[in-house]
Amino acid sequence: MTTPDIPAAPAATGPGAAPGPASAMGPAGAPSAGPEGPRPGTLRTRLRALRKNRLALTGAVIAAVFVLVALCAPLIAPYDPARPDFGAALAPPSWAHWLGTDDLGRDQLSRVIHGARASMQVGLLAVLLAFVVGVPLGLAAGYYGKYADSAVSRLTDTLLAFPFLVLAVGLAAVLGPSLLNATIAIGISQVPAVIRIARAETLRLKTLDYVGAAVVNGGGDGTVLFRHILPNATSALIVQATVGIPAAIIGEALLSFLGLGVQPPAPSLGVMLSGAQPFLGPAPWMAVFPGLAIVAATLAFNLLGDGLRDVLDPRGATR
Repeated sequence: MTTPDIPAAPAATGPGAAPGPASAMGPAGAPSAGPEGPRPGTLRTRLRALRKNRLALTGAVIAAVFVLVALCAPLIAPYDPARPDFGAALAPPSWAHWLGTDDLGRDQLSRVIHGARASMQVGLLAVLLAFVVGVPLGLAAGYYGKYADSAVSRLTDTLLAFPFLVLAVGLAAVLGPSLLNATIAIGISQVPAVIRIARAETLRLKTLDYVGAAVVNGGGDGTVLFRHILPNATSALIVQATVGIPAAIIGEALLSFLGLGVQPPAPSLGVMLSGAQPFLGPAPWMAVFPGLAIVAATLAFNLLGDGLRDVLDPRGATR
């Protein structure tokens, strides 16, 4: 195993010397309440600051509504989203169909609700996949350095050579059209960004005193990485997750629009936009409402992400 590049902390000598790195550790090897360690009341202070950010709160509420709609879609949708009603084809918004119907008479509201469910599924699972793959690679690259860092950095540079959506479309075309393959393609496309965040945080944190103290006290690589570095890198990773979810929602809509994601007659916001193209004149609501749903979801998570960045990562907010 390659030895991690962690600077050695100076040992304290003499009765009047300053405490050494071992004293930077609290009970059970936890970091003390120093400038870089956890502080009492920090979580409460951050929540109070987040509550004062009205845009972030608005984004959080809208995002929570989308997640709730996705979870309860079969219960709250008034109609079967795949059942046609040719007698009500291209009906405008009314009390019977609040968002109108499409060219096959299917209720637009029910299809938007189930389409939001597909978008949330891809958004959350794709980001989860990106974190499962990217965080360990970023931690290893930043902690061990040398050959590990070089190999992971070259992989990241290769993936970053392709724009996010271009890479997602290419992977989805290779894997085949389906919701699962679209999720995998979008998740892999987000791995480079996660690797860069995890690597940067590891490079910053491993130079701090409490990490050096953990190494001097005999902490193994796993203990240092997952007990001392990863918990203190979660703020930046949470912010990255809120940025990755709207990107994944847009990616799913694009892939479904191109026929590489959800397949008709299953509802998807991208499928609905694709089917609305021939009817933009006589039935504009077929495109307006799915488009508004995509805009609302992505804007909500972006507002929430900006608010979390200001609260959790004030250094990044000023850059």
